[in-house]
Amino acid sequence: MTTGTGVAQAADNLPPKQPLVQDLETGHKECAAGDQRVYVSGPPVLSAVLYDPEEDNHPAEANLVKGEFEAWWTDADGVEQRLTRTTLEGHSGDPQRWHMPEGSVPPNTVISWRVRANDGKATSPWSSEGDGSVCEFVYDDENPEKAAISSPEYPENVHWVDGVGVYGHFTMDSPSDDVVSYTYGFIGGPYGTVRPERPGGPVTIPFLPLDSGPESLTVRAIDRAGRSSAQSSYDFLVKSGRAPVAHWPLADAKGATSADAEAGTDAAAGSGVTFGAPAPARTKLSASATLDGSSHGHLTTDAPAVADPRKSFAVSAWARPAETDRNMTVAGQDAGESAAFALGLNARGETPDWSFTVGGATVSGGAPETGEWAHLLGVYDAETGKAQLYVNGHEAGTRAEATPAATAGAFQIGRVRDGNGYHDRWHGELGGVRVHDRVVVPDEAAELAHREPSLRGHWSLETAPDGASPDLNGGAPLKLGPGATIYRVPDGSCEWWLDPDCTPAPQPLAGDGHLALDGKTGHAIAEGPVVDTSDSFTIGVVVQLADREPDRPMTVLSLPGEHTDAFKVRYQPEQHAWQLVMPHKDERGAPEAVVARFARSDGRDGIGHRVAVVYDDATDKVKLYVDGQTGADATAVLPNGWRASGPLQIGRARTGDGWGEYLHGDVDEVRAFAGALPDGRIP
Repeated sequence: MTTGTGVAQAADNLPPKQPLVQDLETGHKECAAGDQRVYVSGPPVLSAVLYDPEEDNHPAEANLVKGEFEAWWTDADGVEQRLTRTTLEGHSGDPQRWHMPEGSVPPNTVISWRVRANDGKATSPWSSEGDGSVCEFVYDDENPEKAAISSPEYPENVHWVDGVGVYGHFTMDSPSDDVVSYTYGFIGGPYGTVRPERPGGPVTIPFLPLDSGPESLTVRAIDRAGRSSAQSSYDFLVKSGRAPVAHWPLADAKGATSADAEAGTDAAAGSGVTFGAPAPARTKLSASATLDGSSHGHLTTDAPAVADPRKSFAVSAWARPAETDRNMTVAGQDAGESAAFALGLNARGETPDWSFTVGGATVSGGAPETGEWAHLLGVYDAETGKAQLYVNGHEAGTRAEATPAATAGAFQIGRVRDGNGYHDRWHGELGGVRVHDRVVVPDEAAELAHREPSLRGHWSLETAPDGASPDLNGGAPLKLGPGATIYRVPDGSCEWWLDPDCTPAPQPLAGDGHLALDGKTGHAIAEGPVVDTSDSFTIGVVVQLADREPDRPMTVLSLPGEHTDAFKVRYQPEQHAWQLVMPHKDERGAPEAVVARFARSDGRDGIGHRVAVVYDDATDKVKLYVDGQTGADATAVLPNGWRASGPLQIGRARTGDGWGEYLHGDVDEVRAFAGALPDGRIP
């Protein structure tokens, strides 16, 4: 009985399932008809996923189906044409495909198609029957025409035009009415794809020049079939960025009652403003102004610096706060009873930060420190509608959507207006206040904040008359301690190219000589700290270890404080790496920033390693470079560098109450800079 029932079920066959529209594709595009029909650039591949009922799955036989495709259209004479194709059998649930051959369908004609499944015994309904639908496509065999390009701000090949930081708007328009997108690219970017509101319509994109010089835009029009036009090119010339519309250096003579403007309107100074304060070191500023934080400590104009705050603008200044525990304003502009924008210090959070406020939106970032200079730049980009903040040339915080006020009032330095008068008065120094009527771009932000590193010491270690190697920069010499000597090639040393049997003397690491240290007591010192380690600094050295397998850490550079070294650079044999150690405080056992770079000791067989340490107080980062290279593993955060007080040490470091980690090897070309050298200048 059971066996008879099984045989009866096996003999029954259920027809395949009707193909569903969502399982059909025309050239990898979803099945569609009417206004949504598919456009293709050649005879497409028609694809359908076909199913046989699961009840037809039997262990003894495969569950196979094949597809019966049918395509039809009306030709130019009004006669219906029809093509069919039956595929080979495939498994249920697998795609069945019809690769339509070249020349099989006419161009620019609506082609309809459908499909049904056949399991060898029965067929499914057509995909177009009942709730189904036919699929349609058009074979487009013509490329769209090239796009015309125009820009009102940057005419093509006419003359040099403003400029860096000023947006241009570029319109692309192809005569072809089936263009659905444009691909574009400027020299160095950006690149992208944009779509018109309707097929065949024009599209306009904004472009912000980041540097001056010849610029070019290339465009291709893409139609519904994915065909591309030939490339269109548009060449134009970009000038350098416009100078600020207002600029107060604040370097006026002591006793002055107003700040002369290099651009814009002079600013009247209150009695709480004193001129003649120091300027940030290694900048183009010669002096700054001190504001005492009182109601009289401000400068103001009778006119706005930003004519229309709804348009792009930027405001910048050097600032050194005398305190950081309250809100203070560097600069801003009135807007009736309130402020259109303000740049300053925000003390409302857990820790103080710098801030830029436009129309109620605030961007905050960076870490102000009492008595430390910082360059601040606030930018409002009217094209994007966002405010952004730069601190010391680096973007800080998160850009914020802003809605500026339409009112333009007097420009203020050192205070901000609200409904109850002026508040948040600045206490400290200010200098170099600028206002631009455009976007200030990242490279310009870095240039405004640039502090040129200055050489503070250069010891080439060629000679050591009276036991001291001179500083080529005119500073303190390196005094050689016991166990330290200047190595030079001995007189009469043979030359291998003249006598192949001789063993020539080793060459100095650089130049005519280098410092050789015995690893026991050998060291050299330069009086004075040489660099201020609480500020940005760079120190580099050429060093070669004498031992191929050192058995202990050895220090090549260190700069001591009262209780520990402000920094030391040493070779750590356990890691086979040069290591930089910078304690956070001048205390024994203080937390340390430690970074390292892999480099095997060559045992005086080679040219040594070029090792450098860079501390950038503007970004609170310290980096170690070995042979010009650094990386994430050689970079650490050091929030507050502290000032070393002792002499620069070559070849040893503080260990407990004395000295240790003596270097066994050679040292040459020691250079020390005030300021952080950029990556590109380290090699």
